[in-house]
Amino acid sequence: MRHRLLAVAILSSLALPAFAADTAAGPGSGQALQCGKLFDSRSGKLLGAHTVVVRDGKVAEVLAGRADAVADATTTDLAGHTCMAGWTDLHVHMASQSSPQSYSEGFRLDDVDFAFRSVGYAEKTLLAGFTSVRDLGGEVAPHLRDAINQGLVQGPRIFAAGKSIATTGGHADPTNGVNDRLAHLIGPPGPTEGVINSIDDARQAVRQRYKDGSDVIKITATGGVLSYAKSGDAPQFTVDEVKAIVDTAKDYGYRVAAHAHGEEGMYRAVAGGVTSIEHGSYMSDRVMALMKQKGTWYVPTIHAGRFVAEKAKIDGYFPEIVRPKAARIGALIQDTAGRAYRNGVKIAFGTDMGVGPHGDNAKEFLYMVEAGMPAAYALQAATIHAAQVLGVDDQGVVEAGKRADIIAMPGDPLADIGNVLKVDFVMKDGVVYKAPAR
Repeated sequence: MRHRLLAVAILSSLALPAFAADTAAGPGSGQALQCGKLFDSRSGKLLGAHTVVVRDGKVAEVLAGRADAVADATTTDLAGHTCMAGWTDLHVHMASQSSPQSYSEGFRLDDVDFAFRSVGYAEKTLLAGFTSVRDLGGEVAPHLRDAINQGLVQGPRIFAAGKSIATTGGHADPTNGVNDRLAHLIGPPGPTEGVINSIDDARQAVRQRYKDGSDVIKITATGGVLSYAKSGDAPQFTVDEVKAIVDTAKDYGYRVAAHAHGEEGMYRAVAGGVTSIEHGSYMSDRVMALMKQKGTWYVPTIHAGRFVAEKAKIDGYFPEIVRPKAARIGALIQDTAGRAYRNGVKIAFGTDMGVGPHGDNAKEFLYMVEAGMPAAYALQAATIHAAQVLGVDDQGVVEAGKRADIIAMPGDPLADIGNVLKVDFVMKDGVVYKAPAR
């Protein structure tokens, strides 16, 4: 607890990054973005030239064509650019980033160290075009969220899960891999630490997340690839435990995301009513049918799968208990995502960044297209679909009255999806954090 409080203090005292953020000149003033093209995330269609007028952090008007003069507004010329709603990455871990030292760092470093790192990761994510993220597991994230909301540091809007909920020995059990002496000193983790073994525990764990200030609940419905445990796919909750989590979460207005690789644990999570399945490596036709029946979303995280499969080839990058899981399971996700799309499962955008390097999030678009999804659908996955998963209606579209979260890139991303890697204009809540060189 001492370390967490100190982490908050450090986040609150950090100076803003060096790049300038431009805001409107004063009350009633605004900005007019002259977009060469505009992506309509509702229809998935690319429209011609439009001018987006922004006032007081909201989209005030969307005008067809290039408006050369808008009253009380400064003009930003984005001719030759495609504008669209800012992207949302539904699966990140802002406090960490994979390396061969990741496992030992959990013993050597404090929350303060991870808090310092998270500030740089947040900036990279925002500048890559991601104006919102859902952080699915990490005690630093709620504090980073608050610091960003207070304007103390710069980064995306964060929907934070805080500590993930697991079962004993499960993917998010914080004592996995700890020796007996340390385990004795720590004691068996319980609902406060996010480890449950009964329906009552499940309810308590959700209530603890509420107490901790979480925005969303994350469970680890099966084993995981990177946890220090043998199985990456065994089911780890009963259906009744999942239902208890989901029902209690609803009391607090929470939605539930379920990490799941294995087929049986995935099926139980969907049957229990979770909002989304994350990763979904061994997703079967049976699971897909139930997801379509219940309206469950799928967040594939292809980037993470490819990343760990590649790193598994390197001696010493992962512990030996992790390496075979990374090689076997990681390679499946892209194919699963393609099958899910063809089967009509609803797909939203997520990367599991923190596994891969923060700031590379947009590469997921390329992998989604490689898997067989149209570029327009991939862009919808990170805009309107992501907003639907979060249960918010004020973002994910460029429309009057919505948040002025707007990004732009040179070229046409529908003709060449690689253009998503060239984002050079980023606005969040009407504040410009990145703009093309004048």
